[in-house]
Amino acid sequence: MIAPIEELQLRLAKLPGFGRRSAARAALALVRERARLMEPLQAALAAAHDTVACCSRCGAFTTADADPCRTCTDPSRDGSVVCVVEEPADIVSMESSGAFRGRYHSLGGKLSPARRMGPEKLRLAELADRVVREGFAEVLLALSTDMEGDATAGYVAEYLKGTGVKITRLAFGLPADSGIAYSDPLTLKRAIVNRTVQ
Repeated sequence: MIAPIEELQLRLAKLPGFGRRSAARAALALVRERARLMEPLQAALAAAHDTVACCSRCGAFTTADADPCRTCTDPSRDGSVVCVVEEPADIVSMESSGAFRGRYHSLGGKLSPARRMGPEKLRLAELADRVVREGFAEVLLALSTDMEGDATAGYVAEYLKGTGVKITRLAFGLPADSGIAYSDPLTLKRAIVNRTVQ
């Protein structure tokens, strides 16, 4: 195999959803159909690299020229509740459910000793500041239902204890040991509607 194609396969195999064989098929298709597949992909990757950023307020994906993001600046959204998620991609999943119309806050991860992700690496101080500054009445924890997600939820609830804000958590309609990004819109909608106090 030619070294550049092997390198392309290795890079593609690192993407979620790609195994070794699917990465090999994708790499060969890209090389075979440069004008139809590779060149538009290169342009899209360059555009995403140059323009996509995280919102300085909530941590969601946005463009550098739209900061704060549209969700943070939309006056029609419910400013009394903020939904706390692990990653910006989780906001996309929550929005696809259509059941939540409040604000968002991405922590940038979850507590994980194995990955050396401690509380100091999460956007907890920013969350506490927003709770006070923006006057949220409720913090909805939309975190994974695995052990690390549960530990993070408990830590966030304890961290915000002195603010007087009501802490809720998604109802456990989500599959165990699964993340928000892997849930379907109906499951997310039911989990939001049936959320419980933490």
